[in-house]
Amino acid sequence: MRFLHLYCCSAALLAFSSLTASGQPPKDRPSVSAPPFADATDDAEWSMPTKNTAATRFSELSEINVETVKDLRVAFTFSTGVNKGHEGAPLVAGSLMFIISPYPNIAYALDLTRPGAPVKWQYNAKPDASAQGVACCDVVNRGPTYSNGRLFFTTLDAHVVALDANSGREIWKVKLGEINRGETMTMAPLVVRDKVIVGISGGEYGVRGWIQALNAADGKTLWKAFSTGPDQDVKIGAGFKPFYEGDRGKDLGVSTWPPNAWEIGGGTVWGFTSYDPELELIFHGTANPGPWNPNQRPGDNKWTDTVFARDPDTGEARWAYQWNPHDYHDWDGINENILVDVEWQGRPRKALVHPDRNGLVYLLDRTTGEVLSANLYHPVNTHQGVDLKTGRIKMNEKKYPHEGKVIRDVCPTAPGAKDWSPSSFSHQTGLLYIPHNNMCMDWESTEANFIAGTPYVGAEVRMYAGPGGHLGELSAWDIVAGKEVWTIKERFPVWGGTIATAGGLVFYGNMEGWFKAVDAKTGEVLWQFKTASGIIGQPTTYRGPDGKQYVAVLSGVGGWAGSIVSGDLDPRDGTAALGFVNAMADLKQATTKGGSLYVFALP
Repeated sequence: MRFLHLYCCSAALLAFSSLTASGQPPKDRPSVSAPPFADATDDAEWSMPTKNTAATRFSELSEINVETVKDLRVAFTFSTGVNKGHEGAPLVAGSLMFIISPYPNIAYALDLTRPGAPVKWQYNAKPDASAQGVACCDVVNRGPTYSNGRLFFTTLDAHVVALDANSGREIWKVKLGEINRGETMTMAPLVVRDKVIVGISGGEYGVRGWIQALNAADGKTLWKAFSTGPDQDVKIGAGFKPFYEGDRGKDLGVSTWPPNAWEIGGGTVWGFTSYDPELELIFHGTANPGPWNPNQRPGDNKWTDTVFARDPDTGEARWAYQWNPHDYHDWDGINENILVDVEWQGRPRKALVHPDRNGLVYLLDRTTGEVLSANLYHPVNTHQGVDLKTGRIKMNEKKYPHEGKVIRDVCPTAPGAKDWSPSSFSHQTGLLYIPHNNMCMDWESTEANFIAGTPYVGAEVRMYAGPGGHLGELSAWDIVAGKEVWTIKERFPVWGGTIATAGGLVFYGNMEGWFKAVDAKTGEVLWQFKTASGIIGQPTTYRGPDGKQYVAVLSGVGGWAGSIVSGDLDPRDGTAALGFVNAMADLKQATTKGGSLYVFALP
């Protein structure tokens, strides 16, 4: 019944009515496809978490399909021995599988040519233990990246490491941040030709965000672009041509903030980065402004909650679009940017699709940053969508979190309708598969004081289930029509990733520990297996040295959503984990902590 209190009724009702829809996709779905550079010449491997630089997370393998998946069995397992949240992706290159544990960030290579896939080598990065104290939301790591015989990954104490993938020998290791300032690293790197691209975490500690390119050969810095501050720091120059007037002007990264507030204003970079080799552009998001309390930072707070298109060779920005100017509710803009080609109003467009925390799925022209559409995938009462003429979201001032006042029934929540958990795009069905949350919250802004290396938040939050009483969903989304095709309701937030395959399947896991395969067209659950802990990881699939298709996933509950278990938090404190515990009090009865790799195959 909480839904009855929602604002912007027509839009919210539209979203809610689609939540109850399921079944066959529309027959007249307009054309949408993966760009040519997303097609693999050999789909045996899964060498980067996003599968390809378009971030579609789609495999052409089809041995495991809607007919055979019922026979899927465990092929082998491996315990990481770590009891924190496992958000990474198991990678495969050649005959080796690579995984990275959460802190202490131990890298493993498993030999896929031998029975049981024994460890070939392991590498202990030995990150500074005090980094655990400044990790916002569990000590997670979102996986390594393989390229040209090397394995690249980040560590919680803000180092980037390059290893020889065959031997595990350290090639280089560089320090890019200071944990005393609250700087940590959790993201998976992207390799673009000879460059390793990484970003910094720590927005809840007043960290000033940046993205940086390193030389893959020796780890030396090639360029660095901040998210806030003068144009020179943000790498905004003569080639910067944003589509909307509101994003044009000199030094907006300074003038849209109170004096000097941009220096501690967040905008960290910890999501996935996409790359279009034809346009020669990378696409990355920036996170929330700091502090959460918006009363302390009047203005648009550029360039937080923004997607940037940058030249990968120089870091120079080509365009930017701010999803949530003057962010009211911690709506980081770091969610995935999946690159697709669409037929839009009779014209072919190179596009970018982005499910944001604010509950909208955006379709942008990735050559200019123009918003083609923005449609609700979640019940919302905090805004009324986007004005396509200005590109600006229309916020509901009744939900503005004035200091000292409790604002109730705020939908979606601080982790948003969807947090980092990556969606996938099927080259086969043309649908987007979105793992997301279904929550609302009560919010009270409080004064935050900045002390380097300590929390800089200024909000007390309590989250709870949204309409329907469940906390999570997996939804199939028609990108061009801008509407949901089917959905699966889950008891807890769907905090891990999804993949799609040419076998007509979508794989994902839930926080109770079920790993599932569903029919990509209808959402029917065709197979499921109960792992030992909740799943928040990213599945992958590959062809083994024996020629068989395998599916792999890391089980191990934690992350922001699961920190009540991984951090053993008191369920009676609803404000713990920045208010997430209030919604997750019964997760301890549903699962326990402990990290393990599960790999499945047909008999």
